[in-house]
Amino acid sequence: MVEIKTDTELALMREAGRVVARALAAVQDKAAPGMTLAELDDVAREVLDAAGAGSPFLGYRPDWAPVPFPAVVCVSVNDAIVHGVPDRGTRLADGDLVSVDCGAVLDGWVGDSAVSFTVGRARPEDTRLIGTAYEALAAGIAAAVVGNRIGDIAHAVGRVCRRAGYGVADGFGGHGVGRTMHEDPGVPNEGRPGRGMPLRHGMVLAIEPMLLGGGRDDHYTARDGWTIRTLDGSRAAHTEHTVAITHDGPRILTAL
Repeated sequence: MVEIKTDTELALMREAGRVVARALAAVQDKAAPGMTLAELDDVAREVLDAAGAGSPFLGYRPDWAPVPFPAVVCVSVNDAIVHGVPDRGTRLADGDLVSVDCGAVLDGWVGDSAVSFTVGRARPEDTRLIGTAYEALAAGIAAAVVGNRIGDIAHAVGRVCRRAGYGVADGFGGHGVGRTMHEDPGVPNEGRPGRGMPLRHGMVLAIEPMLLGGGRDDHYTARDGWTIRTLDGSRAAHTEHTVAITHDGPRILTAL
């Protein structure tokens, strides 16, 4: 069932979204060669704690997960697409492509967002991949208007990815957001325009392109049971915003 939010509830979700935005900005600012992935998680925890916010990631355990997620951010490096587990044994290296996914719970409402960036000297092909991921996100957000359908968002995202020659992570996409992190409806990263659920004022969606640099769509789950990696070893980029559908157009709730 899709929960329609009131304008008051959208304002509360915006506050949760601001916390997420601050956490992601802090992580990106601190990320540097030599840092462990767990140290990036520590940075995000400090921001959440200072805001009095909780984490929808910490302790999250869907049916397929072998253990609860142990951190407040997912940190996916290079060929990792999503769900990377921050640990104290893995250190960032110069030129790494890093995707960080973060959520916050504030006053019972959730914000969810992701960024991709490079550490140190960027490879041109990574810069293009990340730029295309943000272009796909912007296209999806632009299609998130009252009167459109879920398929219009999916088509907008997928068209940008495919035109650039990138793969789209098979079986992964966005979702509704509200009092929990994953709500109806699902928001695929590829689809047919004019199809699917109509978009209504008060719907809140996480739009999240996941691009695979090698052009293939397939992937596998790493031995930790969480990290999803490209099957061909190519690099991946992941971007995301929580977006409210309103009569005045799409409203990004997880912007600074």
